[in-house]
Amino acid sequence: MKKEPITLPVLSDTMETGHLARWLKSVGDPVKKGDVLAEVESDKAMMEVEAFEDGYLAGPLARAGSDIPVRTVIGYIVDSPPDGAASESPSATPEAVPAPAPKPDAALTPATKSESPVSTTVPPTPQSTGHGKAPSRPDSRVNVTPYARGLANELDVDLANVKPGSDGVIRAAQIIAAAMQGPSPDLDAGPAWHYKLLTPMHRAVAENMVATLSTPTFRVSSQLSIDTLRHAAREARRSLSLLLARALALSVREHPRFNEVYTPAALVVRERVDVGIAVDVPGGLLVTPVIRDAAGRPITELAEDWRILKEKLDKQRLVPEDYTGATVYLSNLGLFDVVSDFDAIVPLGAAAILAVGAAHEGLARFTLSCDHRVVYGADAARFMQTFAGLLMNPGDWLE
Repeated sequence: MKKEPITLPVLSDTMETGHLARWLKSVGDPVKKGDVLAEVESDKAMMEVEAFEDGYLAGPLARAGSDIPVRTVIGYIVDSPPDGAASESPSATPEAVPAPAPKPDAALTPATKSESPVSTTVPPTPQSTGHGKAPSRPDSRVNVTPYARGLANELDVDLANVKPGSDGVIRAAQIIAAAMQGPSPDLDAGPAWHYKLLTPMHRAVAENMVATLSTPTFRVSSQLSIDTLRHAAREARRSLSLLLARALALSVREHPRFNEVYTPAALVVRERVDVGIAVDVPGGLLVTPVIRDAAGRPITELAEDWRILKEKLDKQRLVPEDYTGATVYLSNLGLFDVVSDFDAIVPLGAAAILAVGAAHEGLARFTLSCDHRVVYGADAARFMQTFAGLLMNPGDWLE
């Protein structure tokens, strides 16, 4: 019998595990290429796992409701009805696929250091003695490279608290990341507590924010009139956030250094302006749907794209192409009257993000956070002058 594995797909650059929400097919069910077999929560949205060929779904199936490393086998497609289909348990433990050859930690590890994984026993994290209880580890044996184990001893990192890489192995990179997180708070010094495990989306947001700590940032703020733009948005029946994104993109086109991004090798120059618009999702998390070519396309096309993105966002059906690759960002908290102004973090891959506070008496506070490796104070001042002019004359660029 031909037996092809179904693996948990990699749905974004930051995804290491996915939450298998539910199976939509049962063992023994006939399936056709393109049929939706299961739903998986990635670090940004709910995704569908589709059949890649015709056949029958066969087990063992990974348990619904569990967090599973990417590229792990979660089930099989076979070319004939599986024997004893009724006995196949949908809660069976997933079978791990062979991991790809591990990449050496070249930037962290001398070539003479061994990074071949060995299995080692890690004592389980002790439970709190009074206020709360640490979650139990499903398996006290983990794979850790000899160099990573030695590095953990040197840096005083408890291996029981280190999350392995996507291949299930703890390497030097994971040890260094754990060491950089700093000390843990003394939870038992306060009131009773319990753990609330991070969702894949929440974990990705946190990791992305930590990754921006090395960006040298400065900020320029302006108090600008927004009444004219609001009136134009109502007249044209357009989203105010969309018009702000359009004005931001046109300002970037006028000042193209804001469309560059710093890398250790060189500044990278992008050929169009893609605006990521920060929005919250259920659970208080953050995602940034991207309006592509926001300076070069007609506003009617941008409005339709924004409508589709919001519809997909409401259904939690965004795919990575919908929320990655922005060259500049907009964060608008103007809907909250109590927020007069705020600073936004410059995301990786961008040189700037514009934060918008609530309007009072027709004026709103705009704060431009910039990567100082790419642009400087005078650049930001000129940028804000251009942006202010666009807000005052939206009729010139609404079509």
